[in-house]
Amino acid sequence: MVGSGAREHAIVRSLLAGDGVSAVVAAPGNPGMAAAGADCRYVGMQDPAGIAELAVAALADLVVIGPEVPLVAGAADAVRAAGIACFGPSAAAARLEGSKAFAKEVMGAAGVPTARPFVCDDLDAVTAALDELGPPYVVKDDGLAAGKGVVVTDDRQAALAHAAACLSVPRGRVVVEEYLDGPEVSVFCLCDGEDVVALAPAQDFKRLRDGGQGPNTGGMGAYSPLTWLPEGFVEDVLAQVARPVLAEMASRGTPFAGVLYVGLALTADGLRVVEFNVRLGDPEAQVVLARLRAPLGPLLLAAAQGRLAEHVEASGGLREGDGAAVAVVVAASGYPADPRTGDGVLGLDEAGAVPGAHVLHAGTSERDGHLLTSGGRVVTVVGTGPDVASARATAYEAVELVHVPGGQLRLDIAADG
Repeated sequence: MVGSGAREHAIVRSLLAGDGVSAVVAAPGNPGMAAAGADCRYVGMQDPAGIAELAVAALADLVVIGPEVPLVAGAADAVRAAGIACFGPSAAAARLEGSKAFAKEVMGAAGVPTARPFVCDDLDAVTAALDELGPPYVVKDDGLAAGKGVVVTDDRQAALAHAAACLSVPRGRVVVEEYLDGPEVSVFCLCDGEDVVALAPAQDFKRLRDGGQGPNTGGMGAYSPLTWLPEGFVEDVLAQVARPVLAEMASRGTPFAGVLYVGLALTADGLRVVEFNVRLGDPEAQVVLARLRAPLGPLLLAAAQGRLAEHVEASGGLREGDGAAVAVVVAASGYPADPRTGDGVLGLDEAGAVPGAHVLHAGTSERDGHLLTSGGRVVTVVGTGPDVASARATAYEAVELVHVPGGQLRLDIAADG
């Protein structure tokens, strides 16, 4: 398991809880993964050769790559070249997240419904695009930005300032696109290059503060299921988005195997793709995996080996629980602009002891037996229950027991679920 965040902790938790997995090595992992039974070993996230070497040394049967950075750097290619099955797209296929302009090009070729884009290499082009589309302005950094490269604003100067910052780096480029109105939904599509199955939809909360206020973050919470979705929604996503994109990528000689994360807006004109990612989302993965009943290890191995459809049929389909899950993120003081590190983290054992709750580590480290903050999002507290309301109550009961000096959290996660 490559990665160190709460998403990776959730994956490790599901792998160890299911059949077919005897041991997990987490690289680099975190204290929560170590406590769950993973063997944590250091590896650099931008070191594909090092990741492959560690997989060989660990005698791994399967490598699961969590974050986008090693995928875009080519870690999956290095692992496969070493003869080990890998769940994660090649560097060429990972461009679907690594470049928003490339993703728009693929969507256009595949006939996927999305926002009208303008790809801009200078401020003159940005200015013309903003004038053409009007407010609200949507300006996206073309490259990876850890979930914080998008500005949506009515303030034209703020949109231009964000574009200028993105363009100021070498090979900087931005995508300016029309604003999509409507609720956003995340759907994780597991792909093996030819076939695809979808996990349960989830919704995340990107802004820092209640009511969708404050700056964009990597995500402050999530919940699943979304009982308000129209009937047949998931099949529509597969038919209109995932399968056409898989076919287009295969036709280019870069088949996509891994997670195609489809971020969607439900507009008055139907579903529209907001973005693609090439890995499970965080914090949506924390709630989707909490509801998944099918053993995760054999499922990901089948996808990595091109046996996805056969495996799902043989195992009776993807079994998701009838219940619900709600995730609440506790972030460090100063997040997202300047998160403070080195603060003590207390109460995780007490929070995890709440019936129906569990705690997933993200930005934590251990020193002299004490748990400290080491990143922006510190932990995710997940509550489960028979419905969203009860899962939400459990999550907030548990999160009240977590203490991080200056810690930040939203109090309205899944309030309308």
